[in-house]
Amino acid sequence: MAGGQQSVLFVCLGNICRSPIAEAIFRKQVTDRGIISKWKIDSAATSTYEIGNPADERGQRCLMKHGISTNHIARQVTKNDFLTFDYILCMDESNLRDLKRMTEKVKNYKSQIKLLGSFDPQHHLIIQDPYYGNEAAFEEVYQQCLRCCTAFLEAST
Repeated sequence: MAGGQQSVLFVCLGNICRSPIAEAIFRKQVTDRGIISKWKIDSAATSTYEIGNPADERGQRCLMKHGISTNHIARQVTKNDFLTFDYILCMDESNLRDLKRMTEKVKNYKSQIKLLGSFDPQHHLIIQDPYYGNEAAFEEVYQQCLRCCTAFLEAST
């Protein structure tokens, strides 16, 4: 890391379920380790569906159950994100395809674009969208994001 700041953008379809959960988990991890100043952390959507909306209430309840709060407001990925974030970590193949398509319009982007699940020690590559599920689906996303964010942080520092 050489003393510089690193940056990560978590991405899902609407930016109200999976990516805000991952963002909140990662923010807590770096805060707890006392290295928050070494990270720029955000999340965004590949779509425009939920722009301006808060994180899904079920996701917020799940985070609160684990002692994490968020005041997240959904936004869409911008061209500038590809120029400023070191890592863009997304949740599924559809997100990955959309992000790769977006990079075609960005010259000399610097972001490494990967599936967040590629860091999962349990090898669950895809983080399923819990939107149409129940509280248990959000807990499953939380647990997977926790494993992945932990492994990503260890690999990045």
